[in-house]
Amino acid sequence: MQRHATRITASFLCAWVTVLAPSAYPAEPASKPGIDAPELAHLGAFAVGFRTLRLVQPNQPALLELDPKTGRAPLRDRILTVDVWYPAKYSSGAKRETYTAVFTAELPGHPPVKFSATGLAVRGAAPAGGGYPLVIVSHGYGNSPAAMAWLTENLASKGYVVAAIHHEDPYGDQTKFAWPFFRRPLDIAFVAASLQSSLSHEGLIDPLRTALIGYSLGAYGVLASGGATLDPAAVARIPGGYMVPYGRGGEKADDFHVKNLKAIVAMAAGVRAWDPSGTAAITVPLLLISGDADHTVDYLTGARTLFEEATGSHRYLLTFKGAGHNIGLGPTPESMRHSLWDLDWFEDPIWRKDRILAINLHFITAFLDLYLKDDQSRAAYLDVPMSESSQGTWAAPESARWGDYSPGTPGVTLWKGFQRRHAEGLALIQRDAETPVH
Repeated sequence: MQRHATRITASFLCAWVTVLAPSAYPAEPASKPGIDAPELAHLGAFAVGFRTLRLVQPNQPALLELDPKTGRAPLRDRILTVDVWYPAKYSSGAKRETYTAVFTAELPGHPPVKFSATGLAVRGAAPAGGGYPLVIVSHGYGNSPAAMAWLTENLASKGYVVAAIHHEDPYGDQTKFAWPFFRRPLDIAFVAASLQSSLSHEGLIDPLRTALIGYSLGAYGVLASGGATLDPAAVARIPGGYMVPYGRGGEKADDFHVKNLKAIVAMAAGVRAWDPSGTAAITVPLLLISGDADHTVDYLTGARTLFEEATGSHRYLLTFKGAGHNIGLGPTPESMRHSLWDLDWFEDPIWRKDRILAINLHFITAFLDLYLKDDQSRAAYLDVPMSESSQGTWAAPESARWGDYSPGTPGVTLWKGFQRRHAEGLALIQRDAETPVH
């Protein structure tokens, strides 16, 4: 789900800005964080390859074509486009991928806004080895994988195969919201099973190490397909009763769930279809990331409540203080900087977008490395000594340079991997699993 400067007037400054125009200095891909990013945010050792797949799930009920008189929907093949990023070999002079997408305009009847952004991936590049963990990414309502390349490219450079689904939501018509609510978990589970089979057959992935990452409505999707059992009362509200078999105790409940799952990341989670016992059914490690000023999905009844209720999981909650809902999309493309509606798809009113993304990358990398690669050194980045980032301190030695990362050693409470004066406005808490796993 999605929604909800300083003025320079001196002529000599305007001239200087003209000299430094974007055409003279092209922006780096969003997957390449800036110099003030925390330690684990930066790109990994691999080049990034890119491919696009077309997957077909046959005979799926098309709720958008539901007959209101009969309450039945025709069966159609569900065709899903899936973008895949993977560790690749470097190729000198190779052309980088340009991602394109469209987002819905503000006023009904107006054409959608098209945008493009250059990445660092190379389409069709030769893979660098194989046996990598698989990460499935589910975008927000009305969004596109193109707006999440900041994450997909970055993780691929670190030794992950990342697959992002084009869900193609009917955005803008709330009467059709039942469709993505029904389809999200099914899409995720189907794509995960398909790629666990096909990509392991070619040796690219290890199907036993799979993670899910979702933003907004995608967060609902990964929680539902990650083990949260759906409340029968909630699924009963879907027209035609098509979702009832997938509710708790239903004969198709397992069809929603991804096999061989090791971790879940849910950003800006708030859409709910479960009661506390349903949330407690999640048993894999869970990282929730949210802003506490989210006006689209409430923080307290969303991420914070999910954190409290997910008692079957070792879970973490990272909070951006003062941030809103738009923490999962990349920076605003140039073509969408000319109206506030378009800008607000991407930007936060308080936080710099590149700062949000860098912090996300730092913690998502630590979390996935720990639970998918069993890299125990990453636990120190998650086991922060102070839940409030601004309370941490580091009496750095005289030999330390400005910009060095906190070592997180005994006596240092500045969060490990953060730079001095660059660990502000965050909170991170964690809890062990409390519900026995049966």
